[in-house]
Amino acid sequence: MFHELKQSKDFLALTLAHPQYLSESFEFDLGEHTHVEVWDTGVIVFSPKQLKHSKDIVLSCAVHGNETAPIELCNALITQILSEELKLAQRVMFLIGNPAAIHNGTRFIDENLNRLFNGTHSRDEGLCNPERVRAHKLEQYVDRFYASQSGERHRIHYDLHTAIRGSKHEKFAIYPYRPGRKYSREQIMFLESCGVNTILFHHEPTTTFSYFSSENYRADAFTIELGKVFPMGQNDMTRFIAMKEMLTLLMTGKDLQLPEFDLKRLNLYQVCRSVNKHFDDFEFNFTNDVENFTAFPKGYTLAKEGGKAVKIEHEFESIVFPNAKVPVGQRTVLMLKTADDSNLD
Repeated sequence: MFHELKQSKDFLALTLAHPQYLSESFEFDLGEHTHVEVWDTGVIVFSPKQLKHSKDIVLSCAVHGNETAPIELCNALITQILSEELKLAQRVMFLIGNPAAIHNGTRFIDENLNRLFNGTHSRDEGLCNPERVRAHKLEQYVDRFYASQSGERHRIHYDLHTAIRGSKHEKFAIYPYRPGRKYSREQIMFLESCGVNTILFHHEPTTTFSYFSSENYRADAFTIELGKVFPMGQNDMTRFIAMKEMLTLLMTGKDLQLPEFDLKRLNLYQVCRSVNKHFDDFEFNFTNDVENFTAFPKGYTLAKEGGKAVKIEHEFESIVFPNAKVPVGQRTVLMLKTADDSNLD
């Protein structure tokens, strides 16, 4: 496998050739500058031999296997590093979340992987399917990566996705709930420079991968949506040039040259509630082509289930991630209202 990767420089191809697991881990050096470790299928760590900078960066993709643009973006960066076109100044771990689902061309195999973090994988029926086993392993890899360095380190985790439906804001990020901690203006302007100018502040703990890193390691972590789902090879990668350029600057320790924080350049939303599904007959009162961030007025019947109406509670609420087909008990949609900069540092 080492020789296969060394020759091809294609980590995604190696991952998809072994979608369940690697028979053994391996490591090697890139010249005199970078140590490379492959811990498992879809798990590769790059460590500069002379650590002059203090960031530990996790870039994850394919937590949903059919969200292909982030997979192609991450693999392009990995190939550049393996080809020694990029020489890193920061420690970086790339995670290809659900290789089996990529191989299958589906969002997941048995269960939504991004609903299984922060220990959820081991609750109820326990590690009973591939996604639960993988979530458990991914948590262990993040722990191993962050815990291997002592001292003051800046931990970052960007979990890259694409959305099922279209959106009034093409690219947006979810900033996980951070009790007792303010949100970072610098991180928000970094994302704005990546072309992600819309931020959702979450209102409660969740089971997502980004919340896991934020809550357990105090990482600056985000779930980042980079557009709409397309099949592998059909993504317009020119739409991610800014993201790739900023990630390259970040990993190589270059000056990011971030602009001053400016509300006029941003769309800030506060999640005001989650609407969960309680009955099998749950249905939305809008068509399937309604875009993310569509707003509805107070009193509007958003959905119906169990003979009751789910209504808009605030003057206006916008929707994101509506999905009526989730299992009973899971979230069907996040509801948003406009946010300000009062909780930013």
